[in-house]
Parts: sequence; structure tokens; C-alpha cells
Amino acid sequence: MTLSRRLSWFLLAFGVWSWVIWITFVKNLVKDGSGLAFDHGHPTAYFWVHLLLAVVSFVLGTVIGGIGLRGLRTLRRTS
Repeated sequence: MTLSRRLSWFLLAFGVWSWVIWITFVKNLVKDGSGLAFDHGHPTAYFWVHLLLAVVSFVLGTVIGGIGLRGLRTLRRTS
């Protein structure tokens, strides 16, 4: 199966966007001062659930971006 150039760029952009958004989120989660993420210095369930969401999003963003990158490389070789 060959991906179109447009779809390949979209998938690559999605992967990059996912990393940018979730890195920012994790930084903010670690610096949380509202008491949601940490209770007296100890991580709460809120912290662990959102960290798990971020890790899953990193993995999915990497896989999806990798598919887009492979699609672009394939298109470059066939052109």
C-alpha cells in the first residue's frame, strides 16, 4: 500500500504535534502546584493516570509519525 504525499505529511505532522503537546503537558503536570498531581510531595492517582495518557500518546505519535515518514521516503524513492 502506498500513501499519498498529502496523507504522509499529515501523519508526520500529527506525530510531531503529539510530541509537542504532550511534552508541554507533562512539564506542566510535574510543576503542578494546585494539589491535583501531588499530595504533600507524593504523586496522586490524577498524576499517574495523566502520565499514562501522555506515555501512550508519545508511543502513538511516534508510530503514526513514523508511518508518515516511511510514506514520504517511499514516495521520494519512486519519484
